[in-house]
Amino acid sequence: MRMISWNVNGLRAVLKKGFEDIVCQFDADVVALQETKLQAGQATLDLPQYREFWSYAEKKGYSGTAVFTKEEPLQVLHGLGFSHLDNEGRIVACEFPEYWFVCVYTPNAQNELARIDHRMEWDDAFRDFCKGLEEGVLPAGVPVERAGADGNVVLRPEAGRGEGKNGADVVPESAPMGDGHLPTQWLPLTQPGESAQPKPVVMCGDFNVAHNEIDLKNPGPNRGNAGFSDEERGKFDKLLDAGFTDTFRSTHPDLVGAYSWWSYRFNARKNNAGWRIDYFLVSDALAPRIQAASIYNEVLGSDHCPVGLELDLG
Repeated sequence: MRMISWNVNGLRAVLKKGFEDIVCQFDADVVALQETKLQAGQATLDLPQYREFWSYAEKKGYSGTAVFTKEEPLQVLHGLGFSHLDNEGRIVACEFPEYWFVCVYTPNAQNELARIDHRMEWDDAFRDFCKGLEEGVLPAGVPVERAGADGNVVLRPEAGRGEGKNGADVVPESAPMGDGHLPTQWLPLTQPGESAQPKPVVMCGDFNVAHNEIDLKNPGPNRGNAGFSDEERGKFDKLLDAGFTDTFRSTHPDLVGAYSWWSYRFNARKNNAGWRIDYFLVSDALAPRIQAASIYNEVLGSDHCPVGLELDLG
């Protein structure tokens, strides 16, 4: 299995820079995107080999995540189960027969850690969410994509009601799993007590934290800043301690200069003054199956570059 994760920092802009060609060249089994910055229907992709699953922020042009996969998932979750954390489209979690695949765009703590309390709450909720999936526990109140008996996604009975011009109803079109953009407000919600088969988790995305000093070019001046605060690094420690492995650092324990994000200022990318804040983590049970973990810093189009994982699930 080859998996790719990329914070595209605005998918509509990257589509003009060869995004579809880049995805085809990777030919990955699963592709995860963060910071898509669009709403349902605002981009059309020519990637017929993939099924598409999207989470959108309520705020237009902000945040957003997506997963493209060659294999149809058993079900797809679009949140953690807390309304105040789930209104920014930061989660797409796909259940496959052997594992869960979780794409995440972690909130930024912002300048002077203005949003650190929200970030700390998010980190705790996300860790509990992933551990719950490992144990077969589904969060309640989360929009969920599941196929019905006819093969199409099951929608809420009230889907499309009053969503048209001047409050007119919109008639939802039936579609199979992963067939283009589907407004998440049309989806039914998971119910309290729902469960799934326990299975390991593969998670990836922009975690908005450089874990250790080796993970950014200038750790000294950045200590305490957003992305390298003790609070954020401590939460990442807790995530790993909960039973997850940083795939890149496990395979490249001492590699310096390996970064996935560079500021647009001060020629940071040209000088490789970057940060490693994009990760693939796996349940510790999958750690022996890691074949390769990569950072594709030659791929342009965003201030982040793609990161990848090859995993033996045979």
